[in-house]
Amino acid sequence: MSTEVFLGGGGESYGERQGLSLKYANRHGLIAGATGTGKTVTLQILAEGFSQAGVPVFMADVKGDLSGLAKSGNADHKLHGAFLERAQTIGFSDFAYGSMPVTFWDLFGEQGHPVRTTISEMGPLLLSRLLELSEAQEGILNIAFRLADEEGLPLLDLKDLQALLVWIGENRSKLSLRYGNVSTASIGAIQRRLLVIENQGGAKLFGEPALDLADLIRVDENGQGMVNILASDKLMAAPGLYATFLLWLLSELFEELPEVGDPDKPKLVFFFDEAHLLFDDAPKVLIDKVEQVARLIRSKGVGVYFITQNPADVPEDILGQLGNRVQHALRAFTAKDRKNLKLAAETYRDNPRFKTEDAIREVGVGEAVTSMLQKKGVPGIVERTLIRPPSSQLGPLTGDERKAILAASDMAGKYDTAKDRRSAYEILAKRAEDAAQAAETAEAEEEDQPAMQREYSAARRYSGTRVSRSSSRYRRKKDTFASAMSEAVIKELKGTTGRRIVRGILGSFFKGR
Repeated sequence: MSTEVFLGGGGESYGERQGLSLKYANRHGLIAGATGTGKTVTLQILAEGFSQAGVPVFMADVKGDLSGLAKSGNADHKLHGAFLERAQTIGFSDFAYGSMPVTFWDLFGEQGHPVRTTISEMGPLLLSRLLELSEAQEGILNIAFRLADEEGLPLLDLKDLQALLVWIGENRSKLSLRYGNVSTASIGAIQRRLLVIENQGGAKLFGEPALDLADLIRVDENGQGMVNILASDKLMAAPGLYATFLLWLLSELFEELPEVGDPDKPKLVFFFDEAHLLFDDAPKVLIDKVEQVARLIRSKGVGVYFITQNPADVPEDILGQLGNRVQHALRAFTAKDRKNLKLAAETYRDNPRFKTEDAIREVGVGEAVTSMLQKKGVPGIVERTLIRPPSSQLGPLTGDERKAILAASDMAGKYDTAKDRRSAYEILAKRAEDAAQAAETAEAEEEDQPAMQREYSAARRYSGTRVSRSSSRYRRKKDTFASAMSEAVIKELKGTTGRRIVRGILGSFFKGR
């Protein structure tokens, strides 16, 4: 059984055979390069190599090209001759066409099986990032999550959160005494941002059945790792939603997977394409959490590979943790480009045969400058590498081919139909309805009293000796909803929901699904 993922090799003017050791594949990696230099093909051959080694893969398909992994390449392809020549040049004697086991996913449920999570599992930190909230607005959101936890209100979809925010607005005076100022302006701003996400299709992300992470970590009957492909061409129209979802998925893997130490091969490899979207304008607290997850998730057997145009797109603290690197060509047309090129070259272990900075500038399409971790996790000397040809189809599947794979998938039917169980929206609506009915009943009972008793009650209202029934009724109508809410909450807290829910590193439930 192979102990590495073969990347490519040499030939004249190139270095020795280059492979990514499976033992160090969970030490993370970086795939960088300008547009059109071959990053997508590198992604494809890495996915093939991991799958053939029995390692499941999760990757976003930003351009639609990676769907070809599900179909074998063939000799009729226009590049067939070039593939054979490349394979011979780099000594890839085992080159053969073949397909990979693929499962398609899609947040919108159009080009793959639907992917859902709940508002509670997303957590306030990531949701604030998704909604681009200010510090004050994030504070309101944290209050909402705190109340949901304490009062047994499941937050599953957007309407649950919207209903809870309405209730917070109606009771802001009382809540402000406990949690600090709760302004209607901040609540309104959050509601508007939720509306924007809803209009972008983000409402389909939140709900049930939520994604079971075990469905991503599967092998087929032949022992090949499942290649999970998230259709992202439409998702890229909402880059904040794209980045937040992938970060949520990464944090869930961290929270749920057990410690495995240093396995012989990863349990899962996670490719984060267009990584700059994660870090652009991200608050420091979020970047710190990403760094923490990247540092610790290695021990869970998960390898994370960031794909971006320039290594400078990744914060330095995170970049330093990416041991396996494939650097395609970088352009250097401006002073800033030249500075970034120099900085990228300085992160590699020098090779005396060439100057790294020149090599990064000069490598052509299908070539790269590579450095893989070697024994004891030591970075290898940088090498110029001809990337091996892919075994699967280069280019996307047709619509009919994708539909056939979806229909035959083990996941068919499991996530297709959304479920809307009783949650915060329904609970709050029922309590409001019950409170309104109770008020109407009390008023009707008083109207049914005999005329003499009504006159006696009216006289008491002016006696000044005790609180009048009229004013009591007014207060009852005003406070009934809050009182009913409190009483019902106390009953629920005495039951199964009377416990605090522990949240994980990025605010999601810790094993709370």
